[in-house]
Amino acid sequence: MERSQQTVTLISQAQVLEGAKRWHRVAFEELAASLTDPDFPCVFSRNAFRKQLLKFAFVESAGSAGIGHLARALTEYVELSRDWDGRLDTAYPLVVLFSADAVNARTVAEYHSFGWRVLQELHHVDPDPWPEGVGTDPDSETWSMCFHGMPLFCNMSSPAHRNRRSRNLGGHFALVVNPRERFDFFAGETPSGRKVRANIRKRIRAYDGMPHSPQLGSYGVGALEWRQYGLTEENIERSDVCPFRPRISVEKEELLAE
Repeated sequence: MERSQQTVTLISQAQVLEGAKRWHRVAFEELAASLTDPDFPCVFSRNAFRKQLLKFAFVESAGSAGIGHLARALTEYVELSRDWDGRLDTAYPLVVLFSADAVNARTVAEYHSFGWRVLQELHHVDPDPWPEGVGTDPDSETWSMCFHGMPLFCNMSSPAHRNRRSRNLGGHFALVVNPRERFDFFAGETPSGRKVRANIRKRIRAYDGMPHSPQLGSYGVGALEWRQYGLTEENIERSDVCPFRPRISVEKEELLAE
């Protein structure tokens, strides 16, 4: 089974420990410790873990082989997610875990920089066009990371988070990926969605010992998605610029340089 884990891209939660490498096992057990804690703020993640709904991808390196492996896993995940039936029990989150050898980072900012580099490289190898109706500028309220034609939300969690414990899932850098539409479906701008968000943010305050980040918001109504992917340790206003550059912007810059 260990050999198959090295070649299979997307792994189910039920199979994740079968013949797993040591660091896979350690990373999974650390993640499990968070998601089985009754105080962990994200009730959706806890529900998914309890019902063994998580999908996993383990990335060994940050080079082309590692990005290629992740791109194949993400393509498989998007295909799995296309015909979603709207039920919570079929909403499979994807957890991408990176080996310690793949990441050269110590601070939250350095981990976020690594995460954005991964998303940028995934964008470069994505053969599909950017979906219509989704902004290409990260400073647009309608921007979202897209891959294989699907808008996604990518939560960056790192071991450097100390104050914001809810963004620390153990000793390995993690990307927790969900299709954008599922956030809108369960926690969007509806009475029930606002109630869900209020409950989670109340739980964040109790778990982190600090109020939720002021960057958290609802898609398309004032909050920028990219700032919610990687949250800073302090609750401060941010003036940093998103490092993600869509292909269309790069192509325009190259034309202007000619």
